[in-house]
Amino acid sequence: MNAVNTASAPALPAVSVIMPVLNEERHLRNSVRHILQQSYAGELEVVIALGPSKDRTDAIAAELAAEDPRVHTVPNPTGRTPAALNAAIKASRHPVVVRVDGHGMLSPDYISTAVRLLEETGAANVGGLMYAEGENAWEQAVAAAMTAKIGVGNAAFHTGGNAAPADTVYLGVFRREVLEQQGGYNVEFIRAQDWELNYRIREAGHLIWFSPELRVSYRPRPSVRTLAKQYKDYGRWRRVVTRYHRGSVNLRYLAAPAALLACVLGVVGALLTPWTLVLPAGYLAVITAGSLPAGRGLPAAARLRIPLALATMHMCWGYGFLTSPRSLARRVIASRRPAVQAGATGAAGATAGAAAPGPAQPAQR
Repeated sequence: MNAVNTASAPALPAVSVIMPVLNEERHLRNSVRHILQQSYAGELEVVIALGPSKDRTDAIAAELAAEDPRVHTVPNPTGRTPAALNAAIKASRHPVVVRVDGHGMLSPDYISTAVRLLEETGAANVGGLMYAEGENAWEQAVAAAMTAKIGVGNAAFHTGGNAAPADTVYLGVFRREVLEQQGGYNVEFIRAQDWELNYRIREAGHLIWFSPELRVSYRPRPSVRTLAKQYKDYGRWRRVVTRYHRGSVNLRYLAAPAALLACVLGVVGALLTPWTLVLPAGYLAVITAGSLPAGRGLPAAARLRIPLALATMHMCWGYGFLTSPRSLARRVIASRRPAVQAGATGAAGATAGAAAPGPAQPAQR
C-alpha cells in the first residue's frame, strides 16, 4: 500500500536558484552552501550571474561549479542586478525560479516551504523575511536597526507579520511562466527592480504572497560608508518609484526626508536662534530611545552603535529621496512596459527580448 502511494505521489517541481553577484567573496561560498543543503527532494540547479568583481568572487564561483555539477555560471558584464537576474533566468531551465543574493543565507526548508506555498496559495511569487544578522558589533547594530520599526517602518519583510497578499516581497520564489510572460526584470531599475516586476505581475492579475515561514538571513553592509551608499541608493530609487507609480507614496517613505530637512533647518536656523537646535536634538533623542528596545540582548558594543546605524540609514535615505533627479525617473518611465495578461500570445516572447537585449549567454556547465 505504501509503495502504491509513493509511486502515485506527484513529483516535486525542479527548481532553479538564480544569484546576481558582484564582489561577494566574503559570503558567496556560504550562501551557495545554504542552497545546496536545502531539505528539498526535487531537482535543483544554481545559476550564478557574475558581474565584474574586483575581489575573488569569480574564482570562488569557478571552484563551486567544479565541486558540484548543479552549480553553473553565466557572465553579467554590466554588473547591474536586473541584467544579472535576466541572464540567470535565461540560462536556467526549471519551472520554479528562486532568487537569492550572494550575501543571503536560506533557512534549511526555504525552498520546500516556498514550493508548498506556491501550490497552496496559487501565487505567482512568494517571499518572506529579510532576517538581518551581523557577524561583528557594527553589523549587529545595523541588523538591529534594519529589523526595528524605528529603522524601517512597518515593512512586513523587515519586521515580520502575518501571511497575506503583498505588493512586493523580499527576493521571491516565482513561477517561471509568469516571469517569462512579463519579460523578466526591467533593466532600467538599478534598484527597486523587485517592486517594479511585482507591480507588473499584480497588474496582470496574479497574486504576490508574503509568509513569515520563509526566512533568508541577510548580512548587513560592513561599514558606515557602504551602509550610507546603500541607503542613499534606496532613497534615490524609491523616489523614482513614486514618480513611476503615483499611488505608491505613503507616510513611511516621507519620514526620512522629513527628518533630514528638520535636522538641516535646525542647524542652519541656529545661526539666528539656538532654539531651532531642538529639532536635531529631538531627532537624536528619538533614535537613542528607540535603539534601547532594538538592541535588547546584544553586546554593549553593538548597542552603542545602533543610533549611528539608524542616523546613517535615515539621513542617507532621505538625501537620496530628495536629490533623486527627475531625468532618472523620466528614463525609467520611458521604459515602462505594460503588464502582460495570462494567455497573451506572442507578447511574452517579445517582451522578454526587450528585457535583456542581445544574445543569451549560455551557462558554463
